[in-house]
Amino acid sequence: MDYTNEQLEFLKDEEIIMMKIIKVKDQVEGGQKSFEIFKEGLANNAKVFGLATGSSPIKFYETLVASDLDFTGCTSVNLDEYVGLSADDDQSYHYFMKKNLFDKKPFTKSYLPNGLASDISAELKRYDQVIADNPVDIQILGIGQNGHIGFNEPGAAFDSNTQEVQLTESTIKANARFFENEADVPTKAISMGIGSILKAKKIVLFAYGESKAEAIKGTVEGPQTTDVPASALQLHDDVTIIVDEAAASLLSK
Repeated sequence: MDYTNEQLEFLKDEEIIMMKIIKVKDQVEGGQKSFEIFKEGLANNAKVFGLATGSSPIKFYETLVASDLDFTGCTSVNLDEYVGLSADDDQSYHYFMKKNLFDKKPFTKSYLPNGLASDISAELKRYDQVIADNPVDIQILGIGQNGHIGFNEPGAAFDSNTQEVQLTESTIKANARFFENEADVPTKAISMGIGSILKAKKIVLFAYGESKAEAIKGTVEGPQTTDVPASALQLHDDVTIIVDEAAASLLSK
């Protein structure tokens, strides 16, 4: 089999692990590359899209909004939401998604966890059912400096379902830039589990900047370990990682 220079092949424990690595100059180009994946998916009858928040997908969402793609008849399922924030709180992921995508490009149905659920256990079960009823065709991911995907922090099981997560200090500090004060950052979140993420048919992960280089190296070239939650993506057979040069700087190839 011939591989392009955008593909890396890893042989570990007599198992070939394939990830497609796309190197881009910046987030604008990364947004365009991911848009092309979404457009192809729609053309091939993809109907359910797993969505992420944070800074990494913003240029992607801007590209979607500026396009003529129509998500009528499609469903979105978001990865996570902070515990304790209402949907109309301007720091909630409900608000983020409305502002950056849904107000301009609505889906027929959009699901996010309820951060104000009075019964968290029941909310976790409800969201697991949402995921079961809406199998994701294309899942978008960012990655934390510690390798987290969604809010699945180091130590999260690779077969986990939706769970309430205690955020690590590094994640709280990284997210503090979105809040007026670090003390305002919620300490817990509801997150789709790694096992749920891996059920998506296709996964696209963004990573930009030198601060993500260690996480990307661990994801792509490191061992499969719960110390780097994103290394679970090695278990999936259709993963595309979109990185700039800084985020890719520690990769051996």
